[in-house]
Amino acid sequence: MEEVKLIATHQSFPCARVEWALRIKGVEYEYLKEDLANKSSLLLQSNPVHKKVPVLLHNNKPIAESLVILEYIDETWKKNPLLPLDPYERAQARFWARFIDEKCVLAVWGATVAQGEEKEKAVGAALESLALLEKEIQGKKYFGGEKIGYLDIAAGCMSLWFSVLEELGEMELLNAERFPSLHEWSQNFLQTSPVKDCIPSRESVVEYFSFGINYVRSLAASSKS
Repeated sequence: MEEVKLIATHQSFPCARVEWALRIKGVEYEYLKEDLANKSSLLLQSNPVHKKVPVLLHNNKPIAESLVILEYIDETWKKNPLLPLDPYERAQARFWARFIDEKCVLAVWGATVAQGEEKEKAVGAALESLALLEKEIQGKKYFGGEKIGYLDIAAGCMSLWFSVLEELGEMELLNAERFPSLHEWSQNFLQTSPVKDCIPSRESVVEYFSFGINYVRSLAASSKS
């Protein structure tokens, strides 16, 4: 009998990506909640390289890194394909998913933790990255067309999680006036099943990010003193 387990934590958006994909595919799985302050031996054994969530266990075989896991899920369970069938469109989806992780997420995080004179520059870098995604989503309901696909799942962090970072970073990025298409997409995404069925509470995400933000800011302050 097939056995699927997900080592994850609800507040993490890379973990949410995997859960969304499994639910879209209709795959039954066991959710193993991880305490990141006291990492389990199962997590350390399953992901000895990065020692972080999410990790998918499929018949006791571990797969790590959320984008890698998404492709594995799509290739293993054929129902409700996530990636486009056309090779060029598949390559484009992979490109933009990498862009989101390597540019958008890092830029928004940098703008969140930045203070003083560095703040304006960091916010500018985040807006520049988001502007490129705004062009990519224009005229579409979802990045994948009429239904949620691989790139929508990869970009899901721009919904609740980016909103929390805006609040904690005391900045405004994804408003309807500046990025109307991205803003509309994020609202549609959050209201779509099965996405809305496994969204963590805003309060828990605020708590999740607050610790990291305070830690990074304290390190920055110490280096300047």
